[in-house]
Amino acid sequence: MLTVHYLEKSRAHRIVWLLEELGLDYRVETYRRGSDYRAPDSLKKVHPLGKSPVLEDNGLVVAESGAILEYLLETYGEGRFKPTGGTPEWVRYLYWLHAAEGSAMPPLVMRLVFASIPKRVPFFIRPVAKMISKGAISSFIDPQLRMQIDYWSRELARGGWFAGDHFTAADIAMSYPVEAALSRLPEAKAKPQLLAFSEAIKARPAYRRAEAKVGDAAGVPS
Repeated sequence: MLTVHYLEKSRAHRIVWLLEELGLDYRVETYRRGSDYRAPDSLKKVHPLGKSPVLEDNGLVVAESGAILEYLLETYGEGRFKPTGGTPEWVRYLYWLHAAEGSAMPPLVMRLVFASIPKRVPFFIRPVAKMISKGAISSFIDPQLRMQIDYWSRELARGGWFAGDHFTAADIAMSYPVEAALSRLPEAKAKPQLLAFSEAIKARPAYRRAEAKVGDAAGVPS
């Protein structure tokens, strides 16, 4: 039996979604966040870093979202949800499957962290912390995010999906950064390609089944 170790309001939603797309049997072990919004220490019993998602398959433990997506497709996919190897679409697929965590999520997480800094320091230095936080966001993080959003939009305009004309696991991987951007950034909401992508993924029956099981994690980077 496949087990998804699922931290609430996290990127693990994508793993449940792919399992639903593949029609596999699985169970979900849910973990609640603490008052500090961190994962509980019990996750470290599953994987040393105590992060989510983690997938267990008959004693084999696989961590990292991109690695789990690849593992599931290689082991159970039977050629589904990825383009034929060696094609231009396959190259795009590989890029977006890994760009989701490698390029797209870091500035979104940085923005979340910097925005929270003024609330986490002693009150007498909050004005300084707020200035530093706003400066980092406006001068460094937001320009990076605008560049990312523009790129996503141009790629989606080519065929409606990140790897071409057909839905693939790359769209599952990119769903989280796109939804996170739409939930936080006016620039993202102004992009019709991103809005259309969001509507398209949420219309998929497997997405709705995953949402019914674990909720919609969109817009909550972790």
